[in-house]
Amino acid sequence: MTSNTSINFYLPDELNATAPPERRGIRRDHVKLMVLDRNTGQVRHDVFYSLEDYLKPGDVIVLNDSRTLPAILIASHHRLNNTLTNQTEIRLARRVHDDIWDVLAVTDQLKAGDTFHFSNTLFATVIDIPCNGPISRLRFSKKGTSLLEDIYSLGEPVRYEYINTPWELEYYQTVFASKPGSVEMPSAGRPFSWQQFMKLQKKGIKLAFLQLHTGLSYFLDDKWEHDPTENHEEYKVPIKTMNDIQQAKASGHKVIAVGTTVVRALETAVQMGQLSGWTNLYVTKDYHLQIVDAIITGLHEPKASHLDMLCAFVSAEHLYNAYELAIKEQYLWHEFGDMNLII
Repeated sequence: MTSNTSINFYLPDELNATAPPERRGIRRDHVKLMVLDRNTGQVRHDVFYSLEDYLKPGDVIVLNDSRTLPAILIASHHRLNNTLTNQTEIRLARRVHDDIWDVLAVTDQLKAGDTFHFSNTLFATVIDIPCNGPISRLRFSKKGTSLLEDIYSLGEPVRYEYINTPWELEYYQTVFASKPGSVEMPSAGRPFSWQQFMKLQKKGIKLAFLQLHTGLSYFLDDKWEHDPTENHEEYKVPIKTMNDIQQAKASGHKVIAVGTTVVRALETAVQMGQLSGWTNLYVTKDYHLQIVDAIITGLHEPKASHLDMLCAFVSAEHLYNAYELAIKEQYLWHEFGDMNLII
């Protein structure tokens, strides 16, 4: 997803992480960590496993425990009694109800009433086609857990053009993922390991969880790039998580969001006064963060809308300079890459 951010830079192809760290010979919690001071712009280089060195007892780390779905499905496309094709790609975009999903159907011929057959026991009917935009709405023949089980058995994870290898779904999961629903991995949580959780808790740093189910961010054709405010995603913040956050804030400790999804969920919950619902919050440099003090995130591509959010934490100048340093230091980008703590 792109934005109007002025942060543009040249990213060499070799800095696109094409393989998970574990397949590059390092542990997931041993990727690089760039620490960026919000106020001074000072940058330090470290390893993610040393994260605790930059946090204090009483701080709260908030993580998104949404589990990644294998969101690419292959179906035969039927209209009335005719089979149009046996190999149509369907990309899940977001869940609307237990049996209804918005999807990207990779086909030029689509009408309301068409059906897609994914297996002998699972099919879906097209119930809505928008006037402009690529997203259609399907009603599946199954719902809830039964539908999710079929998706897990039939689908493949979404991967982007810089990923050459069809890595298995397990590489697109965080170790703590528990609530199925994300079309793309909430990747900022990927470097965490159980050993690191134990280290953090031993120091007195609290861990809290919420869910924001990520939607499809890229529609395969640049003409369909959409405004970030059109990106509606479902979130839920448990009462315990919000209580932990409010306690930390009241006692002068920091709330550290793991990923842009956590920022959107928390800031929406406070802004709307609702612990669950849908968010289309678009955070930019002009947004006053009400609850989040720091962010752990990956490295984002030039002009990405995520960079706009990071400018709510740190000036565009400091961020640009840090990214130039990251390129010089050979940091790796994207979901299998290195990490950035802005604090």
